[in-house]
Amino acid sequence: MELWKFSINFAAMIQRLLTTIILTWMACGAWAEGQQETTRRVRYKDGPAFIYRIYLTDKNGTGYSLEHPTRFLSRRSIERRKRQGLKVDSTDLPVSYRYVRLIERNNVSIIGQSRWQNTVLVRVKDSTLIHAIDELPCIKGRQLVWIAPDSVSPTALKAKYRDHFEERDSVLGEVYGTAATQIKTIKGERLHDIGLRGETMMIAIIDGGFKNVNNIPAFQRVDIRGTRDFVFPQSPSIYAETDHGTKVLSAMAINVPYYYMGTAPKACYWLLRSEDQQTEQAVEEDYWTMAAEFADSVGCDLINSSLGYHEYDHRFMSYRQWQLDGQTAFVSQSASMLAGKGIVLVNSAGNLGMGTFKKIGVPADADHIMTVGAVMDDEPHKIAPFSSVGPTQDQRVKPDVVAMGAPARLVNGRGAIMDDMGTSFSAPIVCGLMACLWQAMPGKTAEEMIELVRQTSSNADHPDNIYGYGMPNFWRAYQIGMYSTRSSSDSH
Repeated sequence: MELWKFSINFAAMIQRLLTTIILTWMACGAWAEGQQETTRRVRYKDGPAFIYRIYLTDKNGTGYSLEHPTRFLSRRSIERRKRQGLKVDSTDLPVSYRYVRLIERNNVSIIGQSRWQNTVLVRVKDSTLIHAIDELPCIKGRQLVWIAPDSVSPTALKAKYRDHFEERDSVLGEVYGTAATQIKTIKGERLHDIGLRGETMMIAIIDGGFKNVNNIPAFQRVDIRGTRDFVFPQSPSIYAETDHGTKVLSAMAINVPYYYMGTAPKACYWLLRSEDQQTEQAVEEDYWTMAAEFADSVGCDLINSSLGYHEYDHRFMSYRQWQLDGQTAFVSQSASMLAGKGIVLVNSAGNLGMGTFKKIGVPADADHIMTVGAVMDDEPHKIAPFSSVGPTQDQRVKPDVVAMGAPARLVNGRGAIMDDMGTSFSAPIVCGLMACLWQAMPGKTAEEMIELVRQTSSNADHPDNIYGYGMPNFWRAYQIGMYSTRSSSDSH
């Protein structure tokens, strides 16, 4: 009997070891597949060059006022705030036009601005030029966030795509097709059954590229409101960059019954590029912030960000674990502001669980957001070995929730249904269903929606820093949320 127990334990150990090896191999394989098109490096033509983040003292001379917010925010953005009892404040005002003109007189190029952080991005060919800007009375400080590399890998490369799904990808009698498990494990189908599919909701996806979304037939039914590229220099086409964003969008938006359905097929989407595939430097936090501010300005309700940072090309830009407090990193400061603007940010936890760092990155450490880890697709849905863990430096539970990401079923930039690994893909599964849930109770605030999903998840009674509050149960969240909404209405 003891030998039998040992055999079972040994078999289980071998199975776990093989699972870990397979997960590692698949993750590395997916990485390699994405790199095959960009292994050839070429000399960076526009160096040397530097980008600095310039902090401004105030917004005197902005040219805008809080009394006329429609001059810098859409009506949808203003209505979202009003619905949640939030006011437009000074952080919403654009940066001072007067200060921008003063800076530009010093033979530099301004390539970006953040109204929330009151900063501008300045690009210079000669780093000594920055000293003249330091002397301006409107400057509070600066930080070097990008250095031109010696060489880069070409991006925006064309890729072939399929004009139809393979017949073998269909699932007879299953309207969700191959995406059924990842939706049903968190009770998303129950929301869809009562007509909650994201209609009236607007979602921004901040990512690195959306290869062939404009070509693949399965995406032609998706309500895409527009695209923006915040990376400098801009890509010739965000539809020719990496397909990471393509996969993220597919998890929410595709609607091809019996083949593949996403979690919010009737929502509308903005596709925003902030990730520079050629380098990994702190300026991407500025690009991300600019993208989030744009999403706010056009009235988005939710943002999905399957991006994270901790180690950059230059060590002095990188973060250490003690800095993961939601307020140290520039991008986390921006992310922590989103709920106060009435927006739910759903961000991937990161895939560092099997590395030496292990912890979440930034902006996954931000406050007032939904950070999503990944679990495996088989019962009992154990944590994926690669899924990054918490807590934050100030001891907040992270991740907030977990969903399927080892693997998740997705559609790639070649138009094929496939498996891929990562918290990058568990996040949009959750984001889409949060949009469906919020559709049912539009009077709730972003903070209330985040807390509702946390408190109705499988580990809510004993949240930890591996599973967080556990796997969401969106049907239970709907029932409790609607009950509280009715009770609140009755009391008034």
